[in-house]
Amino acid sequence: MHFEQIRTHLTRAGFHLTVHDENVICIELSLEQGTRHQAIFLSELEDDDGRPFLRVSTAIAPTTGLDTRRALAFNWESHVGYLAIGNLDGVPYLQLCENRPAETLDAAELQRLVMEIGGVGDRMERVLSADGDLL
Repeated sequence: MHFEQIRTHLTRAGFHLTVHDENVICIELSLEQGTRHQAIFLSELEDDDGRPFLRVSTAIAPTTGLDTRRALAFNWESHVGYLAIGNLDGVPYLQLCENRPAETLDAAELQRLVMEIGGVGDRMERVLSADGDLL
């Protein structure tokens, strides 16, 4: 699935896209009947051989005071996603990410991946930010 096909599918599936950059899509995901929200970012990457990958990520919490052992334990135990640090408006944030080869994605897997990263990310955000909501 090419990046433009991903954008088109997400729009047709009813997701609310807020950033329309050439290589980045942002989805404002509404959770728990609209009481919670999670921003999901999709970006196109290439591996060393030029093969396209889709990265799905969401910001969890600022890294200030972060217990790195808990983050690394999550990475070890997680079946979906991994934790990384990335900048959000110039501030280092813990991010939940997942990379998938674009060629293996279909519409159902794309939607499942967005919802899973969004749901897990929101639960982690809730735990790490005293029930807050960053979006």
